[in-house]
Amino acid sequence: MFNKILIANRGEIACRVAATARRMAIKTVAVYSDADANAKHVSVCDEAVHIGGSAPKDSYLCWEKIIGVAKASGAQAIHPGYGFLSENEEFAQACVSAGLVFIGPPASAIKAMGLKAESKRLMEKAGVPLVPGYHGSDQDPALLKREADRIGYPVLIKASAGGGGKGMRAVDQAEDFAAALVSCKREAINSFGIEAVLIEKYVQRPRHIEIQVFGDTQGNYVYLFERDCSVQRRHQKVLEEAPAPGITPEFRQQMGEAAVAAARAVNYVGAGTVEFIVEQRQDGAMKFFFMEMNTRLQVEHPVTEAITGQDLVEWQLRVACGEALPLRQDQLKITGHAIEARICAENPDNNFLPATGTLHVYGLPDCVTFERNSGGVRVDSGVREGDPISPFYDSMVAKLIVHGDTREQALSRLDAALVHTHIVGLNTNVQFLRNVVQSRSFVQADLDTALIPREEAVLFKQEKVGLSLAVASAIAHTLLQEKAEEAQVSQRVEWLDPWARRDGWRSHGPSTRRFDYAFQGVVHTVQMTCRHDGALQLAVAGETGVFSFEPVTQGIDVQFAAQRQIVSVYLKGDVAHVFSAKGATQIIAIDALAHAGDSQAEGGRLTAPMPGKLVSFAVKAGDKVKRGQTLAVMDAMKMEHTISAPMEGVVVELLYAPGDQVTEGAELLKLVAPVVV
Repeated sequence: MFNKILIANRGEIACRVAATARRMAIKTVAVYSDADANAKHVSVCDEAVHIGGSAPKDSYLCWEKIIGVAKASGAQAIHPGYGFLSENEEFAQACVSAGLVFIGPPASAIKAMGLKAESKRLMEKAGVPLVPGYHGSDQDPALLKREADRIGYPVLIKASAGGGGKGMRAVDQAEDFAAALVSCKREAINSFGIEAVLIEKYVQRPRHIEIQVFGDTQGNYVYLFERDCSVQRRHQKVLEEAPAPGITPEFRQQMGEAAVAAARAVNYVGAGTVEFIVEQRQDGAMKFFFMEMNTRLQVEHPVTEAITGQDLVEWQLRVACGEALPLRQDQLKITGHAIEARICAENPDNNFLPATGTLHVYGLPDCVTFERNSGGVRVDSGVREGDPISPFYDSMVAKLIVHGDTREQALSRLDAALVHTHIVGLNTNVQFLRNVVQSRSFVQADLDTALIPREEAVLFKQEKVGLSLAVASAIAHTLLQEKAEEAQVSQRVEWLDPWARRDGWRSHGPSTRRFDYAFQGVVHTVQMTCRHDGALQLAVAGETGVFSFEPVTQGIDVQFAAQRQIVSVYLKGDVAHVFSAKGATQIIAIDALAHAGDSQAEGGRLTAPMPGKLVSFAVKAGDKVKRGQTLAVMDAMKMEHTISAPMEGVVVELLYAPGDQVTEGAELLKLVAPVVV
């Protein structure tokens, strides 16, 4: 076994690999960029070496530097994690040439499966079912359009070297093909350096089901069952579960054997995932088609670990050392059900726009260690409270994995774990994940890749907490803070003026106190009455009721308006962040004595919604535009974002050039209303 390995990655996966290595008494070397100088993965490894600037091209993609660090540190092997260099055949070969072990498949297998078109031709020869499509090398746009017309709409354009939903567009009608092709090629060249695409028939009601495979250097292969990854946004996975609901043992075996055939076809070694698109027919029958092979460990590998009881990183290390696979196919069994939720820094209600900021509060549910999953909750994370989430890398903050005896039990555990996931400092998808987990389609396992748009009405812009509970929680937190401050003062002085007390005490009669809050864009004035006996009453938005609260271990026990909830409240500036079993929300305290100056909306100004790179402008100075018309395209956190006109107007000036890096809130162009004569 290796004595020391270098982990050529960052964040959650670097911490994950380091944990297994530590358990196996293998020393680890971390590499880090400028942005990651104080990152968690740097601290959990035995050594750490700085390799360059914050942008991946200046650090985590510089494989020559990484190989140099590995050799200088005495590492015997390099684990690439996923993303970055994990599927780079040149890097894999360079490791071998430098006398290092690449903990992954041979470069030849990466190359064979790296280009989608080439891999599909190989799979056809191996007898693996394929979706009808065009996988040729001729990339003439006119030819691609003819092929799409021949296949029949809807079709899917996919970057040949792609992954993670980048360089992928669904096209419903012929007239939209040309624009979608240009966008796909641009995103493909930016993400993978290759603009080639392939065209496939867009399967109706598809499920995305993948098979975990493993091969060793002795020619042994197994499949560790399947994962359902159908719940997706922007072709990127949101929830993954194992085993896939509704899959018969016979269908599972057929897919598993096809996946092993795919791995054998390229002499695969190590961990890999064969992804299938599964067509669900109206008569209940299902048919699977090869989609692609990911020649690396997958983000969602923990659900496979949970149902099999195996540590897949340990398997990787043992196979890379030349050992045989730890188990045969007949020794692998499925136990229970597991679900993984990807917690991301993004705003689901704003088209999943990635978010940046600082994790001022990062509260996680009680969890088990990563290698002990039975009956528990697992969190894989590469960040800590106080860490920044930068625009340079993927928006995933953590992975929340639950395991239960049944799918129903796993669902219940996942929702409970999400309730206790408290993040303050930036937008996240935690509440959105709860909405998905509670949706009819997911609960009933009515799964396909259109689940999110199908359940749109119950997934987005859902205020679950409500005004009454939000107000009561914020006031309870304020009063508890005041009581704590008063207690500190009373400890410092022998006598406290009773008239200076802030708990509402009066020598006779009730007292009232006013609070002003903004909630969901509306300002509310709240009256709190304190009776002589100390009982409290709130009046808000025409609703009056008895109000009580007390601190408890889990937060604050709040009662008002015929409801009782245990809540957690975190104050950041004037914003109270409220977390409860019903959901999470924010409410803003307003200083009634402050006088806000008049303000006017900046009509005709467009700003960057987040830090990123300006890809292109679709207009020039002097152009007249209509509301909703595309004006510019930005690239941020590995995704393209379209900037549209908020109104009809005339473009006065473009303030940046394509390729420029822009900060959040930067004015991109000026737009004025048209002059009416």
